[in-house]
Amino acid sequence: MTIQLDASEVDRHAPRSQPPRAPTWAAPLSGLLSAAAAVCMGLFIAAIIDVDSPLEAVGSEFIDHTPKWLKIRAIDWFGTNDKLALRVGMVVTIGIISLIVGTLARRWPVVGPIGITVFGVIGAIVAVGRPDGGVSSAVAPIVGAVIGAALIWYLIALVRAGDGAPATPGLSRIPSGWDRRRFMTATGAVAGVAVFATVVARRREADRIEQIQAAVPDSLPPVAAGDVLGGEVMSAAPPIPAAATLSPVTPFITPNNEFYLIDTALSLPRINLDSWKVQIGGRVDAPFSLSYNDLLARPQVERVVTIACVSNEVGGNLIGNAVWQGVLLADLLNEAGVQADAQQVFSTSVDGWNCGFPIQVAMDGRDAMIAIGMNGQPLPPRHGFPARLIVPGVYGYVSATKWLSKIELTTWDEAVGYWVPRGWSRDAPVKTQSRIDVPRRDDSVVAGPTPIAGIAWAQHRGIAKVEVRVDGGDWHEATLATDVTNDTWRQWLYQWDATPGEHTIQVRATDNDGQTQTEEVARPDPDGATGWHTRTIQVG
Repeated sequence: MTIQLDASEVDRHAPRSQPPRAPTWAAPLSGLLSAAAAVCMGLFIAAIIDVDSPLEAVGSEFIDHTPKWLKIRAIDWFGTNDKLALRVGMVVTIGIISLIVGTLARRWPVVGPIGITVFGVIGAIVAVGRPDGGVSSAVAPIVGAVIGAALIWYLIALVRAGDGAPATPGLSRIPSGWDRRRFMTATGAVAGVAVFATVVARRREADRIEQIQAAVPDSLPPVAAGDVLGGEVMSAAPPIPAAATLSPVTPFITPNNEFYLIDTALSLPRINLDSWKVQIGGRVDAPFSLSYNDLLARPQVERVVTIACVSNEVGGNLIGNAVWQGVLLADLLNEAGVQADAQQVFSTSVDGWNCGFPIQVAMDGRDAMIAIGMNGQPLPPRHGFPARLIVPGVYGYVSATKWLSKIELTTWDEAVGYWVPRGWSRDAPVKTQSRIDVPRRDDSVVAGPTPIAGIAWAQHRGIAKVEVRVDGGDWHEATLATDVTNDTWRQWLYQWDATPGEHTIQVRATDNDGQTQTEEVARPDPDGATGWHTRTIQVG
């Protein structure tokens, strides 16, 4: 017996074929790749039109508004890698937000383009508002945002097609159902474009840095010993005797490639040596400017000066000693004619960073200079080429302007240095300090005669005495190396008869004014760390 079923019965009971849904990861991946494409295209466009990338602009703005406590913590954690940590943090943050945006866009598609557009607008506003920004700086973030918004709109439409969602306006050709192959092809293409844009942008940035490096001359003009300018005889730095070095690990002169690097610049400023000048003006009688060739043509002075960062913790390494060559600042200011009401020397870098120090510091006879050379070579780009300020006796955050573009004589009310509103002191004389370099931390020390060595500094005052004690006992005076100048650090050495066990070593210095560094422990903010450097070692 045959049973006949009509079509309606067949349709009602037969299993239906459901189109596959897009996997959970597809939407966040769409957000991540779209944001990556937006950022990478921003890098690409910025490199093509030669402006700071959106990431650099936003990162620099973040640095400018970093709270004092966070800046100190970043240096504590990352040292001179703090900018790399910032870049990584920015990328991770953008990645997390883009994953969230992509996830939300699966349900509300408009969230995707809006989220990426908001990032682009913020980047554009920040870039235009930077000291070295302009209208052209907005092009890269805006173009990147438009591309990223279009991509996330398209990719999310592919994802939603598998959810049975209504057709997205303008994308009606997207087939119903999850088309894995189409999605993977699209995301692969997006990733490829992002990688290509990044490679090109990085190559352009490397070319820019190479151009700056190529502009650095091969040599410096000779020091004009015997020439007279402003009533002073120009001369070379004093010779460095072998007896200036006592430490077995710390050279008296810090090599350029080992010199500490602390500044707010995420990348090298755009230096065009043909148009670069340093302007000297403000409260002076005769403002003038100097090109790089003008500086080279002036009688040169060479001095050995130790400079230090105010963020240097007790025992830290944010300090270096170099032979600097350049033009004395006092001579230039006298030539400009300092007016009686001028109170500070306010300097600005090519990228807009600025600082100020009392005019008396520039005019009291110390060897403050516009430096164009470092350790017998033209300034390396990372250390301020074409020119920077070197001022003995004050911390770098109020004086050591790299990539110098302007020097103005002002009152304290007319201009405020970059770090002062951020909680650091206006006046910043270097404090008398000392450091133990040997034995190093975690060194294995054998019982018997053991050298304890290090450096001490009190720029523009000089070091008169260094004392060492072990396990809180009596202070013993260390042997001091030959004193080169009061503006440099001074090495010291103490011979200790080490006995087995754990021991605590401490050091303190006394400057030529008779001031012994304080035992009181203080953070670097607001005007430099204090305390005795202490090191615990194990003697076997």
